[in-house]
Amino acid sequence: MSSASFTERATHLTPLLRPRSVAIVGANDRPGSYADTVYENLARAGFEGAIYGVNPKRAEVHGHPCVPTVADLPEAVDAVVVAIPAAAVPPLIPEIAARGCGGAVVFAAGFGEVEAGRALEAELRAAAQEAELPVCGPNGNGIVAVAARAPLWGDSVPALEPGRVAMVSQSGNVAVNAIGSRRGIRFHTLISTGNQTVLDASDWLSALARAGDVGSVALFLESDGDGAKLASALADCVEREIGVAVLKVGSSQAGARAAAAHTGALAGDQRVFRALVEEAGGAWAADPHELLELARALAEPKARPRGRGTAVLTCSGGDSGLAADEAARAGVDLPMLSASTEKTLAGLLPDAATIANPLDYTSLVWAETERLAAIARAVGDDPAVDLLLLCYDHPRGLSMEHEREWAAVRDGLATGALTSDAAAMFVSTLPDLIDEDASLALGERGIPTVAGLRTAVTCAAALMRSAGDAQRLRGIAEVCSQLATPTTPGWMGEAEAKRLVAAAGIAVPKGEEAADFDRCLEVAERVGWPIALKLSGPAVQHKAAVGALALDLNGEDELRSAFERLAALPEAATERASFLVEAMEPLGAEIIVAARADGVVPALVVGLGGALAEALDDVAIVPLPASADRIAEAVASLRGAGALAREPDAIEAVAAVAERIGRLLVDESLTLIELNPVSVRDGRTVALDAVARR
Repeated sequence: MSSASFTERATHLTPLLRPRSVAIVGANDRPGSYADTVYENLARAGFEGAIYGVNPKRAEVHGHPCVPTVADLPEAVDAVVVAIPAAAVPPLIPEIAARGCGGAVVFAAGFGEVEAGRALEAELRAAAQEAELPVCGPNGNGIVAVAARAPLWGDSVPALEPGRVAMVSQSGNVAVNAIGSRRGIRFHTLISTGNQTVLDASDWLSALARAGDVGSVALFLESDGDGAKLASALADCVEREIGVAVLKVGSSQAGARAAAAHTGALAGDQRVFRALVEEAGGAWAADPHELLELARALAEPKARPRGRGTAVLTCSGGDSGLAADEAARAGVDLPMLSASTEKTLAGLLPDAATIANPLDYTSLVWAETERLAAIARAVGDDPAVDLLLLCYDHPRGLSMEHEREWAAVRDGLATGALTSDAAAMFVSTLPDLIDEDASLALGERGIPTVAGLRTAVTCAAALMRSAGDAQRLRGIAEVCSQLATPTTPGWMGEAEAKRLVAAAGIAVPKGEEAADFDRCLEVAERVGWPIALKLSGPAVQHKAAVGALALDLNGEDELRSAFERLAALPEAATERASFLVEAMEPLGAEIIVAARADGVVPALVVGLGGALAEALDDVAIVPLPASADRIAEAVASLRGAGALAREPDAIEAVAAVAERIGRLLVDESLTLIELNPVSVRDGRTVALDAVARR
């Protein structure tokens, strides 16, 4: 069974995510060993199911029975923890499957993460797929199923209360730190995927989406994985209204292959990956702190606003200014309050307060619970306000009387927010000015707490993001599956690429390919002067960089001089090199339109183009397939969209070209196709240059 099959039948992972019985292979009570740690974790969590050890040298461990082999287990357990050296793991997999067990968690390192272990990892993968056995790991920390009280984890796990936030991490240490951080997050499940030999993050994401009681998933990823599976898993999350936050590090080799064209610099692997996440309505995190705070906010349905207007409430003028600056950075709208709201607030606020958004209600009303509730309610009921960010800093070491004051402020703001029409989040200005007990108490009322003002504004922006379209995500997954491996990979010359482009219904300059000067002259006289002369061939991608073009040539003498210069270039002697003679086109707005298939999913890249494309770095990335309407929406979001819009019907014309380029990429099994620039003038588009790679 392939890992794709696991995704399609996510119930295969239920025994590992909600085990009712556990066996530990390599059972021992040696302090610090993986096996002993799992025993201690299960005891601390209060696991109520059966626990068996597998060790021919022991009759019992920690008071639980021990048997010589997996075949001797008295029942087919849900989860088998494999706590033995790497070399012994692959032969064990068929035994676990033969006993009818639900799946295995493998801690051992020494597999594909090191050169010497790659063959062993291939053996483990083959054994698991042959046996149709789900395996978590190897080289990971395992699974903490909090609600099932089943921490199958290689490090010590404290007692945890179950919640709605799940985490899937390729890094065991990031997950360990998440468990140990004191921020009041109640986890549903934590999974350390390790080497992802059998199951990858997408498999786990899909299974968690179908678990029924997950509110959000935090994904920490180090590799792209299978784009089709990821798009499908994200669709599962969209259908179940599960928030997804992603922190991805590292890059693949695809960007290096694409770098021979502008597209590689403009739309590297990370940006294509991010485009897919945002297509799904997901949030992109900058660091582990932001990842966890985003997941916390996304897990709470009451924090999801109905619109896009945000209001900030604080007792500090300084915090008010900081909040306004952060909102501007993140593109979060802070609308003006209505006249009706201002009138209500005028009767509630002290004279020293200025009615605005952000609203500094001043410390003069500190701890006045009912008054604070009325203020929060009034702002939350404003027609333009959909989300309240309630600034609240809770210092450590408060005296008892001050704790009561802080509780009064917290209760007033929370009560007012919950009785208003707006969603709400509590926000600390500094990440450490947060109280775990207070956060948990607010969470029980349906209000998440976010540590740090900048992070909170980022969360607000994420909550405002439109939900993804599950049907579109499944379409992206389908296109990923349709992509064929090119039979003859390699670059095309411009002439060959333009033949493909023209056949797809995209206008190119009038011209022809030529092998010698006489033929170049014949074509030039037919298409009409002035002309452009270019060196075309698989070895030429950046013509300007190597001097492989000459523009605005008028007459035979200028053509001859340019031809002799281009013919002397080293690239002219390479395989399939030729000359391309084209009529000069009047230049309009310059746009780059490209599509690439070597990212996590195939994607379009559309933006301001020409020689300055990389310097401008103003592109929209749209996963394929993409309709002209979807592309036009993306093009309209460009910083330079205003300049493009000055040309009549330009956005629609560019979108039509991009839609055809996207189809061409898939239909022709291309790795990359780039038109740069496409000239847009008087509603007409012409692809002035083209490169393509199979």
